[in-house]
Amino acid sequence: MWPMTAAAYLRVYLPADSLISSGVNLPQISSEQSGASLRTAVGVGLVSDSMIDDVLIAEWKGDQYGCPRRPLLRAMEGLLAFRTAYAGVGGELMVPERVAQRAAERLEAIYEQPMARSYILTSAWHVPLRWFSAFEPTEREVFQAEGASSIRYRTSRRRASGHLDEVIGVLRAAGMGDVVVSEVEELSEWIGEHPEDALLELDYGSVAGLFEEPDLILDESSSDIWESISALATGDWETATAHYMAVAMRWAGPMAVAFSS
Repeated sequence: MWPMTAAAYLRVYLPADSLISSGVNLPQISSEQSGASLRTAVGVGLVSDSMIDDVLIAEWKGDQYGCPRRPLLRAMEGLLAFRTAYAGVGGELMVPERVAQRAAERLEAIYEQPMARSYILTSAWHVPLRWFSAFEPTEREVFQAEGASSIRYRTSRRRASGHLDEVIGVLRAAGMGDVVVSEVEELSEWIGEHPEDALLELDYGSVAGLFEEPDLILDESSSDIWESISALATGDWETATAHYMAVAMRWAGPMAVAFSS
C-alpha cells in the first residue's frame, strides 16, 4: 500500500455567482475541511486525495468563492504528467502504456464536460518557491486546520498575475536562464486561464506538519522571495542570493523527502 504523502496546494476559487451561472451543482465543503481527513490513497502514491467530486467553499473579504476539485481529472492528468516527466527513469514502469492509454481516454471524456479544467495545483512534500512570487508577504495568514497551525496566502487572480509579470520581467532583465523563467511563465499562464475576479490561494496543507510549530509560525517565505526579487531588480546579486538561499534552506528538509527512497 502506498504511504500517505504530504501535499501543498495552489487553488483557484471562482466567485459563487460564477459557479451558479455555469450550472455547477456539486457537494460543497468548507476549505477549512480540506486536510488529511478527506484524503484516501489513490493514484500512484505521489499525492493522495478524496475522489469525491465536490467544491471547496471559502469566505474572503465578505464574499463567497468556490473551487471545483475535479479529482478524477487531476488524477488522470497527474498520471500522464508523471509518466512523461520520468520517461526513461522509471515512469513507464510506474505508469505502463495500458494505464496511460486508459487515463488519456478518461481525460478525453472528462474534457467534454462543463468547466472541465483543473482549478488546483498540487505539490508533494513542499511548496514550490515560484508559488510564493504570486503573493505579497502581507497576504500571509496563520490559521488553525484540524487543531494545528498552518499557513495560507490569498489574493485576487488579477493581483497574482501582476506579481508574476513583474517577476518574469526582473528575471529576464537579470539574464536568468530560460529554464528558470519558463517555470514562472507556465505558472502565470495557468493562473491567467481563470477569471480576473477569482481568488487565488496557496495552502500549505499537510506540508505544514513537516515543520515544528515555532518554525512554521516564523516562516516568511514570500517575504524572502520578494526581497530577493527586489535586490535582483537593482543588480544587488549578493543580497538577492542571500534571501533566495534563506528560503531555499528553509525548504531543503521537506524537499529532500521528495527525493528520498
